[in-house]
Amino acid sequence: MTSDTAKLDLLSGLSVVELGPGLAGAVCGRSFAEAGADVVRQSAGAETDNAWLAVNDGKRRPADPAEIDRRLRSANLVIVDATPAGANAAQVLIDRARVENPDALIVSITPFGLTGPNAGFKGGDLVSFHASGMGRLLTGQVEDPESEPPVRAAGNQSAFIAGATAACASMLALAGETSCRGALIDVSTQEALACMAVRELAAPAYGKPSQSRRRDGDGGGSTVTIIPASDGFVAISPREERQWRAWLGVMGDPDWGAEERFATKAARAEHWDALHKLISEWSATRPKQWIYEAGQDAHVPSFPLATPGDLLSSPQLLHRRFFTTFEHPEAGPISRPGAPYRVHRPAVMNAHQSETPTPQSNPVVDRPTPGINPLSGVRVLDLSWVIAGPTCTRYLAALGAEVIKVETAGRPDPGRASELHAVLGQSKLGISLDLKRPEALDIAHRLVSQSDVVVENFATGVLERLGLGYEALCESRPDIVLLSASGLGRTGPDAGRVAYGTLIQCYTGFAALNGYPGAPPRVGWAWADPLCGLLMAFAIGASLRDRYRTGQGAHIDFSMVEAILATMPGPLIEHQLTGATPGPMGNDDARMSPHGVYPCIGDDEWIALAAATDAEWAALCRVVPGLKGREPAGLKERRRDSAQIDAAIAAWSTGRSAHDATLALQLAGVSAAASPDSSALFTDLHLRARGFYRPAPCSDGSIRLLPGLPWRWPEGERKEPTPAPALGGDTDMVLAKVLGMSAAEIASLRESGALT
Repeated sequence: MTSDTAKLDLLSGLSVVELGPGLAGAVCGRSFAEAGADVVRQSAGAETDNAWLAVNDGKRRPADPAEIDRRLRSANLVIVDATPAGANAAQVLIDRARVENPDALIVSITPFGLTGPNAGFKGGDLVSFHASGMGRLLTGQVEDPESEPPVRAAGNQSAFIAGATAACASMLALAGETSCRGALIDVSTQEALACMAVRELAAPAYGKPSQSRRRDGDGGGSTVTIIPASDGFVAISPREERQWRAWLGVMGDPDWGAEERFATKAARAEHWDALHKLISEWSATRPKQWIYEAGQDAHVPSFPLATPGDLLSSPQLLHRRFFTTFEHPEAGPISRPGAPYRVHRPAVMNAHQSETPTPQSNPVVDRPTPGINPLSGVRVLDLSWVIAGPTCTRYLAALGAEVIKVETAGRPDPGRASELHAVLGQSKLGISLDLKRPEALDIAHRLVSQSDVVVENFATGVLERLGLGYEALCESRPDIVLLSASGLGRTGPDAGRVAYGTLIQCYTGFAALNGYPGAPPRVGWAWADPLCGLLMAFAIGASLRDRYRTGQGAHIDFSMVEAILATMPGPLIEHQLTGATPGPMGNDDARMSPHGVYPCIGDDEWIALAAATDAEWAALCRVVPGLKGREPAGLKERRRDSAQIDAAIAAWSTGRSAHDATLALQLAGVSAAASPDSSALFTDLHLRARGFYRPAPCSDGSIRLLPGLPWRWPEGERKEPTPAPALGGDTDMVLAKVLGMSAAEIASLRESGALT
């Protein structure tokens, strides 16, 4: 019934220009290019790194600077990224774009934002990552924090997250009918990364301490863990009791499985070290693929820790045509990651689509009058839960969409058990339906008929079994935009596999790349979900813009595996060039030295610094007494003498607070930042000055300082967010307002059990 759009053309006719040398800007531009926009990039010298080659494929790079100016005059969007320099360098590029085109939307990416006391600070990948607090969370708790400093993510993740954030914000700004001409969106890489952990960021507002880096209890192992196999590792997540019983069956129902100390999840957490040893003794004698398939066949979420070679030959990824071939300057045709979603439309629509579609009015209901927010007048039916989907719809709600969150009293969103719901549920309405009842399904279809977007992350096939598949939704609303998020996508031989975000980051190799050399892989923080939330919102924004142009809706088939791999082009390309499988490098970087994290005064206090150039190295030598006389050393010499250099820096930093050391280094021209926890971020004067923490009403009637959006754009955001909804708290109001139902009709539905 549907046909697949192999080459995305959602943004046909959109003109984008990239200015500046930063990788994050190139990542942002890649999202637009992959969705069909015409992207022109200002040449920034020899960009031969594999990640650069991947994200710049498909863009145009004119050699004549005058051509860039001509393109600026007609651009819809200008992406500015002066990283690693700060706000002053970015402002020069912003002013240039403004002179050529005052009406263009501009998104700026800087290490610490365009405003605030730290706006002028320098910061590359290492420094921005640690400044966000993510260095303390990435790999999870450790046995000895003093001997294992906080660590950055591998593969320039600061740039990929900041780029995805900038793409999400600017796409949503361009998605609606409200004019955003001349607007400026300010993305701070520090804040973009910090928003990967909104639950932890929100904890101080509720009087809760920061999560300690020192391991206590099972460290989350009873929820998801990595076990050894005879040929690698496997990640498993038998977190529910039925899954645990099924996992015991996979292992042949060992006698120890009946012991009282493993009878409940709480008991398994208490005795986790002993339990993990028993599971590992069994798993170490079996191949990872066998364990994965046996677990999945028993409906236990499990995945092997794949190598780049495994992924490049994956039948699932090949079936979905995820990899795109580009011409490598040295090796010829090479595969790179493509867009993490596919777009499907009803075949009848594609058959009648003209080559130059004309804008159509809404064929079903009259659109409300647009307001000041870019998504004003857009209604979203949110059937998602946990992190990825609610993160996506949080961004839609913040920029003006009316989001109706659908839950059931029998299985409410697990995010309600923590501070997640207080943040991700802001400015949404909440209704409760039992979708297993026909009366509730009828209500769902009626709500779809009055909505623009539906977001869901059910297991593959569930939506269709409920009678809410794409074709069925199109009968209620022909131009509906449906986004379906799943672990591996809705098509392909592995589409039905059971997955969680933490398992996905293990399967893709992301978890194995992070940490220090020689250390076993760890699951770490739930990185995949917030990343997917950004990319999902981008895909919805692009589809809405396309709908305004063509009158057509779309089914967006979003894959979490593909989303993670889209941020990992370097290891995938490196494997094709050398056959190597890269391992973790900690905070080290072969292109810069020194480049690391050093202890400061206090318990588990650290500062990150990076000398990217000889000039920064000379400046560092002027600040750190133990380095005087080493100024002439080049990169090769600095890496050779790294042990002595690191010791000299540590001797200096241990006598200072992280704050004082940061100021001394930044004032000298060295990129540096503290590696704070959530409590330190909560009181950070720079973040407070930028309004990153915003007073927000909560469901208990209090006002708390909660983390805001990962960008600053006051003109495009709701000024006064509403509290996250109670379970089903807005059911009656939504049914009356949106569907025009009477109180008697609603009461009858409640009596039938359709409203839970």
